[in-house]
Order: sequence, then structure tokens, then C-alpha cells
Amino acid sequence: MKQHWLGRERILLYSRTVVIGVVAAFAALLWLSPALVDAKGRPIGTDFITFWGASRLALDGHPAAAYRPEAIFGAEQAGVPALRVVFAWFYPPTFFLLVLPLALMPYLLAFGVFISATLAAYVAVFRRIATGNAAMWCLAGFSGTWLNIMQGQNAFLTAALAACCLLNLKQRPVLAGICLGALAIKPHLALLFPIALLAAGAWRALAVAAVTALALTGLSVSVLGMPTLVAFLDSLGLARQMLEDGKLPLHKMPSVFAAMRLVGLPTFAAYCAQAVCSCAAACFVWRAWRGNASPALRNALLMTACLLVSPYVYDYDLAWLAFPAAWLALDGIAHGWRRGERELLAMLWILPAALAPLAKLYLLAAPPVLAAMTWLLWRRIRSSDDGESLHAQPATLA
Repeated sequence: MKQHWLGRERILLYSRTVVIGVVAAFAALLWLSPALVDAKGRPIGTDFITFWGASRLALDGHPAAAYRPEAIFGAEQAGVPALRVVFAWFYPPTFFLLVLPLALMPYLLAFGVFISATLAAYVAVFRRIATGNAAMWCLAGFSGTWLNIMQGQNAFLTAALAACCLLNLKQRPVLAGICLGALAIKPHLALLFPIALLAAGAWRALAVAAVTALALTGLSVSVLGMPTLVAFLDSLGLARQMLEDGKLPLHKMPSVFAAMRLVGLPTFAAYCAQAVCSCAAACFVWRAWRGNASPALRNALLMTACLLVSPYVYDYDLAWLAFPAAWLALDGIAHGWRRGERELLAMLWILPAALAPLAKLYLLAAPPVLAAMTWLLWRRIRSSDDGESLHAQPATLA
């Protein structure tokens, strides 16, 4: 019998090939870059240099200076002297609390510690959904996993917090609220969570989330000082201006706003398109969470829709898609596949790595793929007869 090209053995082969190839490429990069920079003067770990530089300034007693590009560039060069490209810092002071100790270590060691710790959290939460050989290889070969590692970003942490919130919402609402409140480190990714929790009547989790976010903000002000919070708020205008002027890498952004700007639409029209998309995503989330749908499916819809709401989202944030993909895969295995669903999962698997190269060719794949995933999940929710989770315990895909 001929095997489907997305059958278990083929998936394992694809995943192992990706892992071997990327590990070899990263090892070669380390070997050929003794100065820790590539040919364009960008550091190994790319965006992580921002975290290290902000930490350096904070440890030196000047956290507010991190929001000034010229100041953080000097701090970044303290970690990687050969650096020739400035990486700006736009994160809220709450994220400062997490990166504060990084500059106590040399740059490369700090990079390894940060990525290892956040990856461990990411995998631990993923194993609450699916375990087994096939599931772990799918996660290892997922392009979002490697993109986040290569760019030294925080998507492992934000995705783990989001998924942990959803997995504990019913049985441990306080823990769920703490996880959601901790997403104050990157609040624009969690814009739809309050809508979902309001729709579900999860008042306790919502209250705990608000208290947690306020407490973290207060702690950051007490540790870093009020000028740091003021500097962050002032930097938002610069971030918006850079986004609108195309000075940020729009080809690496999966948002509708970025796609519209890349095809030449004016800023106002791009914002209008983004607003329509955001409202539609919010409506899908509200209706899904008001009903009696499978928690796995509505969780998947929420995490997918969150990537459609903000105009300021990057390719590494697509590491979030591992969780919706796992929930959908388990539902497909339990109830059967519909036409195109496995093919869409394959698109999600490669989307993070393919996003930027395709966008440079004006093939703007991210918004349609994310919208298709949202619609597919909504279609399954509409046709679901029961409101109980299919998998009270982690399912095995071995």
C-alpha cells in the first residue's frame, strides 16, 4: 500500500533531515565565525544581542538608556566587539526583569543558557498535549523551533506561557491567570486572551492575570526606576514610526499590515486591512469560546488567531503554531481528517522559515495560511458534537 506523503514515516524522515541539516549549519556558523558575527556584521543569535545589551546597561545602572539606539549599540558591542548593526530595544520593563542577569555571563554562554531554559519550558508544556517519538520529532523539525533558536528570541517563553494558561484554565485558574499575566513581557501577543476568558466566564483567571501584570509592572518600576517605564512608553512612538516607514523588516512579519505595505498600499489602508482582520479574529474567538466546543480546538483557534491581531509580529513568533498544530493533529487522528487539513499542517510546519524568502518575492503566504488555519479550526468547532476535551491526558503519537 502506497504511503501518504504526510504519513508517519515520511514525517519522521522530514523532521530528522531538518534537524541534522540545521545543527550542521549552526555548527559550521560557529566554526567559521570566531568573532561571533556573520558577513554583514550581525551576531550569532541575532536578536539576543538586544537582550544582552539591555542587561549590560541595566547592570551598569542605566536601564532607561536601553531605549536609545546609540546607547544600546555601545552596550551590544561590549558583548560582541565586531558587531556592526544596531539592534533596538522596544520591550517593556517587565521583560527587563527576565534578561537582567544575562550580561553577568559572556555573550555566547548567556545565549546558550537563555535558549536552553526557554526551550525546556516550551517542550515541557508541549508534552502536556502530545508525547511520543513522532510528536517530539515533529517539534524538533518544526521550522519555528529552529528559527527562534537561530534568532535568539523569546517565542519559546511566550508560547509556553500562553499554552500553559490554556491547559490549566479549568482546573487551576490561578496558575492560568499567573501565566497570562506574565505575558505582560510581550502584551501585544495576548490581546485576544481577555476576550476568550470573558466569553468563557473565566473571571478568576482574568482577575489573577490583571493582578499579576500590575504586580510585575510595579516590581519592574521598583527595580529599574520610573524613568525606565517612561523611556519605554516614549519608545513606542519610534517603534510605530519605524514600522510605518518600512525601516523594520516587513518581509519577516506575518501580519496583514506588513503584507499590505509590501504590496504598496498606503499606511492608512494597511491599518484598515489589519483592523478588519483583527475584528474578524476576535469574533471567531468570542463565538468559539462562548460555545461548548472541545477545549483543544478552541485553544488552538485562540493561539492561531492571536498571530493575526497585532501588526507588530515577527516570524519567530510563529513558534506559537506548534501548539495549535498539535491540538489539530490529535483531533484529526481521533475523528478523521478532512480534505486539505494535513496539507495545511505541513504549510504551518514550514511557514516560519518560508515566510521571509517568500515575502521577498511578494508571495505573502502568512496571512492566508493563518486565516485558513483559523477557519479550519472554526469549521471543526462548529461540527463538534461534544464540549469535552478529547484528551484528558497527553496523547501519544508514537
